[in-house]
Amino acid sequence: MQPLKGLTVVTLEHAIAAPFATRQLADLGARVIKIERPGVGDFARGYDSRVRGLASHFVWTNRSKESLTLDVKHPEAAKVLERLVLEKADVVVQNLAPGAAARLGLGYEVLAARKPSIIVCDISGYGADGPYRDKKAYDLLIQSEAGFVSVTGTADEPCKAGPSIADIAAGMYAYTNILAALLQRAQTGRGQHIDISMLESLAEWTSYPLYYAFDGAPPPPRTGAAHATIYPYGPFPTGADGGSVMLGLQNEREWVNFCDKVLQRSELARDPRFAGNARRVAERIALREIIVQVFSSLTAPQVVERLEAAQIANARVNTMHEVWAHPQLEARGRWREVGSPAGMLPAMLPPGTWNDGPRMDPVPALGQHTDTILAELGIDAEDVRALRAAVAI
Repeated sequence: MQPLKGLTVVTLEHAIAAPFATRQLADLGARVIKIERPGVGDFARGYDSRVRGLASHFVWTNRSKESLTLDVKHPEAAKVLERLVLEKADVVVQNLAPGAAARLGLGYEVLAARKPSIIVCDISGYGADGPYRDKKAYDLLIQSEAGFVSVTGTADEPCKAGPSIADIAAGMYAYTNILAALLQRAQTGRGQHIDISMLESLAEWTSYPLYYAFDGAPPPPRTGAAHATIYPYGPFPTGADGGSVMLGLQNEREWVNFCDKVLQRSELARDPRFAGNARRVAERIALREIIVQVFSSLTAPQVVERLEAAQIANARVNTMHEVWAHPQLEARGRWREVGSPAGMLPAMLPPGTWNDGPRMDPVPALGQHTDTILAELGIDAEDVRALRAAVAI
């Protein structure tokens, strides 16, 4: 049996951070009821139409959920939401604007007074208090505020990460904190309030550069796709075919093997300029010239052959199309299909191993489950029609 089967999560969510957290709860078997605005829904539904008319972000973060459309500002819809939370929810997740959930009566203090077992997870850009509480926060802005952009990119230009890593970081911490709260509730019978901020989540992920710049020391330089503080570790061109190879060294044993078997210049292992990682980083320009000169007469496959023989870590710089067809993902059977309003779509199994397999149900259409969920609350068809006529649902 999936570990969260029988658990119900009610979520007022949009974009990425909260939907990513709740999708992972759904992966574990939780029932996730997603509250969406009538007519438009989660605004991430409109980000693009790259997946057979559906949005790429939405397909990724919303499988296995039920969509209930409610205008939460409508008095009748607010009553429905209150009943749903008090009668059905084990966990409430929200990433509305700061204070919005409390104004809807979904703050932890209010809910816990009536349902002590409830777990409420609030996700925001900067947290529930502090001078930045009400500041608008989007992924790229948090990547900047957390210092991530300052240490990413090239010497000439800082860059953001390709994926929405501030949202992803917050979603991961929300997910793990909810699991911890469920374990604690099993012992105490009581729920708790979880306050997750995107800034704190990404600052944690950026803590190595923080410590590297400790006590006023210079921060790691921006070095493109190369590692800022380990060398050689990054992409190197091959001259015979115009290709490139990504490689990385971690210790002195590998450095000796690299000089002997890859560069075929064993004397470099004894060169005092390159004795130890710190010196190789300081002399990276000179060392890069040597490596590029050796690789200039080789093709990428020939370099990889030498790297493999020397047991030096290496990788291809794959495109998105190549990842879809990655032989390792295929060999490990990591692809499944899930339903959607656009038909069956490929979906990657969540990382990890599973005795019974994760839950991988369809991506919902907007409002697809509204009538069913309202019927569970004892709201009859006539009342549902009245709510719909009032645009409350």
